[in-house]
Amino acid sequence: MAIKRKALLIDLERCIGCRSCQVACKEWNELPAEKTINRGSFENPPDLNTNNYNRIRFIEQDDSTGVDWLFFSQRCLHCSDAGCVRVCPSGALFYSDTGAVGVDRKKCIGCKYCVAACPFDIPRHDADNKIAKCHLCPTRVQAGKEPACAKTCPTDAIAFGNRDDVIAAAKLSGKQVYGADELDGCSVVYLLAKGETPGSYGLPANPIIPGSISLLTDFIRPLGWLGLFGALGAAALHYVTIGPKNIVHDDQNGDS
Repeated sequence: MAIKRKALLIDLERCIGCRSCQVACKEWNELPAEKTINRGSFENPPDLNTNNYNRIRFIEQDDSTGVDWLFFSQRCLHCSDAGCVRVCPSGALFYSDTGAVGVDRKKCIGCKYCVAACPFDIPRHDADNKIAKCHLCPTRVQAGKEPACAKTCPTDAIAFGNRDDVIAAAKLSGKQVYGADELDGCSVVYLLAKGETPGSYGLPANPIIPGSISLLTDFIRPLGWLGLFGALGAAALHYVTIGPKNIVHDDQNGDS
């Protein structure tokens, strides 16, 4: 039986910045710990990398009472129209049965086209130029379980289920929804805190795949295939109509 498309619903107002999701992600995926330094912030690690598929950003805001924080779960949004999948020439990035953008590191050739194609700045590469990112815990989902991050969240800020149900719940929340329609719909959907905008969290208001990527996938790549098959067709036609090149020997001069 086909698996319905799944999605995470992340209520950013419920997030308390405990980073349990970070720890659960690292533990489930057997990602090593990293040595970091104090940068004058509670936020750690400083960025996504190949050992951190998900991190909680601490976004400081000044208001009339002092400094306040917004907490944001930064991760792959698993777009329906994913620029990274569009441009990946090796099949290292693909759409899984659950609608997530899956990763096959063995197929990654390190071209980093996916980095240029992602409007959310998500893909990261390790020292071997192999990609790594959130894959929405496919083995857990296929076993009927929720992703590790949703399982461990103590405030139920992260919920998991069929995407249709997630979108319905998001729209009933009365909060601003991000990810329901962006890039034909994402499998990570955010509920923004009251009064906040996508820009408050560093999210593009209207994410688009860069024009150069669309040009490559929609026009240049098809023209390349057309040129290749055209050349093969011309070679075959030449062989059929004219035949292979015959070497003419000049016996009189002893040349060939």
